Amino acid sequence: MMSRLALFIVFFWFGALKFFDSSPASPLVLALLAKTLPFIAPVLFMKIFAVFEMLIGILFLFPKMTKVALGLLVVHLITTTAPLILLPKMIWTGWFIPTLEGQYIIKNVLLVAVAWGLYKE
Repeated sequence: MMSRLALFIVFFWFGALKFFDSSPASPLVLALLAKTLPFIAPVLFMKIFAVFEMLIGILFLFPKMTKVALGLLVVHLITTTAPLILLPKMIWTGWFIPTLEGQYIIKNVLLVAVAWGLYKE
């Protein structure tokens, strides 16, 4: 249950920060949006992305929804790891030396491991 609660807290909290335009990750998200989907209004995208993150968090609270949450998590991770390649100046200060934003992305390895562990329960 602690793993479920931890995933809920991280996804819901970070999503809520984006929803209320208080996330320190916003510049990174908006830079990726400008590079990949420039035709989507940034304010609209941030709201949708925020709700998406909060939904993932909520779904992880319910064991029967783990498979759905994991599927959404995969989609989320594809988008959130893209800056590692698409925005190298924001992510790396040198060879395998991540910026704070890069560390923020790389920590997702832990989220995947915890989520996978729940799926295998």
